[in-house]
Amino acid sequence: MDGVTPLFTGELIVSSSRVAALGEHVAFSGPFDREIDCRGNLLMPGFKNAHTHSGMTFLRSLADDLPLQRWLTEQVFPKEAQLTPDDVYTLSKLAIMEYLTSGITMMFDMYFSRESIASAAIDTGFRTALVGCANDYGGSAKETEQEYARFSKMNPLISYQLGFHAEYTTSEPLLKDLAEMVHSLKQPFYTHLSETAAEVESCVAHSGMRTIEYLDSLGFFNYGGGGYHCVHVSELEMEIMKARGMTAVTCPGSNTKLASGVAPVYEYLERGIPVAIGTDGPASNNCLDFFREMFLVTGLQKLRHGAEAVDAMDVLTMACRNGAYACGFPDCDSLAVGKQADLIMIDLHQPNMQPLNNIEKNVVYSGSKQNVILTMIAGRILYERGEFAIGVDPEQIYAEATRIIRRMK
Repeated sequence: MDGVTPLFTGELIVSSSRVAALGEHVAFSGPFDREIDCRGNLLMPGFKNAHTHSGMTFLRSLADDLPLQRWLTEQVFPKEAQLTPDDVYTLSKLAIMEYLTSGITMMFDMYFSRESIASAAIDTGFRTALVGCANDYGGSAKETEQEYARFSKMNPLISYQLGFHAEYTTSEPLLKDLAEMVHSLKQPFYTHLSETAAEVESCVAHSGMRTIEYLDSLGFFNYGGGGYHCVHVSELEMEIMKARGMTAVTCPGSNTKLASGVAPVYEYLERGIPVAIGTDGPASNNCLDFFREMFLVTGLQKLRHGAEAVDAMDVLTMACRNGAYACGFPDCDSLAVGKQADLIMIDLHQPNMQPLNNIEKNVVYSGSKQNVILTMIAGRILYERGEFAIGVDPEQIYAEATRIIRRMK
C-alpha cells in the first residue's frame, strides 16, 4: 500500500513496534521471539476507522429504525446522560475487540469521557486518535485546548485532533471561541459536517450559508482537517474542501441505515479531495465491520456513476492510508521499513477468497471479517484466530456491558 510496490511473496520482520525488514529476501536470520508461517496468506496494513463513537456499544440494536433527529433525541441523548466514565471505559473496550476482529488497527473516536477512551486504548494496546466534541451541552474552547496539550503527550498510541460535535449543537459564541483556538494553535479541525439535508437547511436559515461555507467563513479549516459524513455538499463547498486540504470521512453504513443520503465520493475523488472511511458508532450502524463499509463505499457510487466508478484500489487507499493521515499517524499508512507494525493477516485459504485472480479486489468485493486471522498493532499481536490478547477476559467485558444497559432500562 505504498503506491509503488506490487504484491510479492516474501518475509516481514518486526522489531519492537516497527517493521525492521521486508522483501522477497531479507538478511535477518534470527533468533526471533516467534516465527509465523503465513501459508501464502496476505499481510497488509490494518484498516483505519476514521470516524466512530466507540462508547455507544451499549445502544447497539436498541435505538433503531428512526431518522437521525428522533434517534438522537428519543433514544441516544436520554441514555447517554446516564453513562459514567467507568461505563465508557468498558464499552470502548467492547468496541475495540470488534475492531480487532475486523482488521481495524486505529480509530478516530469522538465521544465524551475521553480520559476513559484513552485508558481503554492504552490498556488494550489499540491505536487511537481522539477528537474534541465541545457543544452547548458540555465543553469549551479552553477545555479543548487543554485536552490537546494533555493527550498529545500521553502515549505513543494516542493522538488528539481539534474539533467540536457539530454546527447544529454549537452556539455562535462557542463557535467563535473555538475558531480563535484553531487560529491560535494552527492545527487541523474536524467535526460532523453536512450529514443530513435538515442540518444544512438549518444552517442556511440562521447564517445564510451552507454548513461548510459557514464554518470556513469563521476560519475553522484554515489549517486543514475535515468532516465526518459530508453527504449534502455543494460544488462551492467542494472547492473549499479542495483548497483547504480537507478530508471527507464517509460513513456509508450509518448513512444508509439512518437514510441520511449517499456521500458524493466519486465527485470527491474526481476533484482530488482525500476520502477516508468510518463506521460511525455502533448505535447507528450497528456493526463495526470495515469490510461492509468498504463494499458500500464503492457499491453506492456504482449505482450513481456506473460499474467502473470508485475502483477497489481507491477504496483500499481510503481504508489504509487516508485514514492514517486524518488520525495524525502518518507512519502507519503502509508496510515499509521504519513504519509502525500495524498490520493484519487475511486468510486466503477460504472459499470466498478463491481463486486468486486479483487479491486486492477480493479484499474489497469478497472479503469478510471471517478472513481476518491476525491483527497486530505497534508490533503486538492483539488478535489471532479468534483469541484476544488485550489483558482482559472477553466474557467479563460482555457481562459488564450487559449490566450497564440493564441498569439504564
